[in-house]
Amino acid sequence: MTVATPFDARDVEIAWCPGCGNFGILQALKETLDELGYRPQDVVVVSGIGQAAKAPHYLRVNVFNGLHGRSIPVAFAIKTVRPELLVIAESGDGCMYGEGGNHLLHAIRRNPDITVLVHNNQVYGLTKGQASPTSGEGFRSKAQPWGNLSRPLNPLSLAISQGAGLVARAFAGDREGLKGILKEALSFRGFALVDILQPCVTFNPVNTYAWYRERVYYLGEDHNPEDQVAAFQKSLEWGDRIPLGVFYRNPQPTYEMKVEERAKRRRNLFEEEEFRRVLQEEFAQLL
Repeated sequence: MTVATPFDARDVEIAWCPGCGNFGILQALKETLDELGYRPQDVVVVSGIGQAAKAPHYLRVNVFNGLHGRSIPVAFAIKTVRPELLVIAESGDGCMYGEGGNHLLHAIRRNPDITVLVHNNQVYGLTKGQASPTSGEGFRSKAQPWGNLSRPLNPLSLAISQGAGLVARAFAGDREGLKGILKEALSFRGFALVDILQPCVTFNPVNTYAWYRERVYYLGEDHNPEDQVAAFQKSLEWGDRIPLGVFYRNPQPTYEMKVEERAKRRRNLFEEEEFRRVLQEEFAQLL
């Protein structure tokens, strides 16, 4: 059932294939923002290029649609100058992990308070089905008719190994489960990465809704997201069993907090220097 929200865009034609996993992600995000009490004017969604990158155009929020692979630095900049806003970078696995992979790495170490949502369909959908950074080895497409020769990137292992703030995985086919993970990510103060498994019904005949439903399961209470080593080990699990949920949580000062602290120190320094100058001038008059 589709629930109406204040974030529903009006009079837009959605250019996704019927059955696309992007629909589930879009609806889950709108409902999550509404349930968390945000207003459209309080939210900025930044995207790059691709089918997933069209998502912000179907939301009633502030939108910045930029270059391929460049959504994270724009989101980072917006959050730095407007820290009161909720800032989301949203795009696909090709845009975020391929063209934007360098920005992902450096955002993790800087820890801006932004949420990165990756629609991971394991294929380049907009450009008609080439293998993406997360496509499995041997994946066949029109561009790789004899099979993809590259090993897939594991974005969760990468982010956890670098000490990201929050690292999670969700499935577009489970809206309520996805909403629960989105709520944790959007409420977390720091860099949050949510890798969302998103079936592409047109160009990926392997990783279908049925394929995922046979394999996905949620991490249990025995999983400790504060344990980096355990989280990394769990992130390596893929194949017959695919875990979902929050793998890793690593609270730490955000980039914006550090900027504010530096600004305070500079203000205090200026005040001390100004006080010293005035004192010296007054002392000079006494001589």
